[in-house]
Amino acid sequence: MLDFIYYPVSWILWVWHKVFGAVLGPDNGFAWALAVMFLVFTLRAILYKPFVKQVRTTRQMQELQPQIKALQKKYSKDRQRMALEMQKLQKEHGFNPVMGCLPVLLQAPVFIGLFHVLRSFNRTGTGMGQLGMTPEQNAAIGNYAFSPDDVQSFLSARLFGAPISAAITTPQAQLEAFGLYGTVPTVLNIAAVAIPLMVIASVATHFNSRASVARQSAAAAANPQSAIMNKLALWVFPLGVLVGGPFLMIAILLYWVSNNIWTYAQQHIVFRRIDAEEAAKKQAVIERRADNAPKPGARPKLDKKKTSAQQPSPVVDAESEDADSTDDTESSAGSGGGAAGNRPKPKPRPAANRPKSNKRKRR
Repeated sequence: MLDFIYYPVSWILWVWHKVFGAVLGPDNGFAWALAVMFLVFTLRAILYKPFVKQVRTTRQMQELQPQIKALQKKYSKDRQRMALEMQKLQKEHGFNPVMGCLPVLLQAPVFIGLFHVLRSFNRTGTGMGQLGMTPEQNAAIGNYAFSPDDVQSFLSARLFGAPISAAITTPQAQLEAFGLYGTVPTVLNIAAVAIPLMVIASVATHFNSRASVARQSAAAAANPQSAIMNKLALWVFPLGVLVGGPFLMIAILLYWVSNNIWTYAQQHIVFRRIDAEEAAKKQAVIERRADNAPKPGARPKLDKKKTSAQQPSPVVDAESEDADSTDDTESSAGSGGGAAGNRPKPKPRPAANRPKSNKRKRR
């Protein structure tokens, strides 16, 4: 039913086993262990961009937390309006909350696919999802991308005496299937490998969670829901690895350790890169403000339009002078008599149009 997950996972695992098997030998336990680890690294490399988007989305949500709380308070009685306003806020700032959990959602089917593929190397069990095959039947049937020879190689491989598809709680009857291609492993052999991996996976999960919590803003950390999730991530999830570890195959524990190693390194690289980008943006804003600010001791530049509006218009001054000179000519002509005194006088301009400062005294 989930073959579209099982086949890609098995093909990636097959490729890496061929790579390391060519160097260490196809039946070598470390070749199979490294194949599982590099399967994880391959999948996480594919999910690198969604992870970066997740970090950016989380930071945006933390920055917008005051606005989100204001909307929740304002429309607490109108759920539909609140949803519309939240969508509007998300659209304005260009982020999608689904991107915050996309890498986790994509890793879940990978984990399920790897668990199923590794479990299917040994189908002699009779529990849920098992086929109840005999050891001979199991060794003669392929496993998705793996041929029967690959299945027999996997059953022959040992990691410090333990098959990587065995768990501490694996029934003894199912462990007998490994006896056709080597010694039958004991619970002590499996525990000697599984328990250190369980401890490493638990500690790595805790420190990864601590690094994520340390990056949260003060407002986000003070949120009651965030506080509960932080406690779960810091203490409950790592404890869950220790409690559930005996039921997990060694290969799954290797997956868990590899995943945490990649996450720890990736977080530091991505957070350092984003911090550098934000610091560069802040520095650019400061430099832009400094460039626009007036230099010390320099006069601030006035607006050219305001400066020109304050100066008197030369056209109005010329007209005023013409009008005044005309008045002087007429007055002199009128006192002398003759034809010049009979000329019609031009209509005087309104006094409001003539600047008082330009009027000449009449003789």
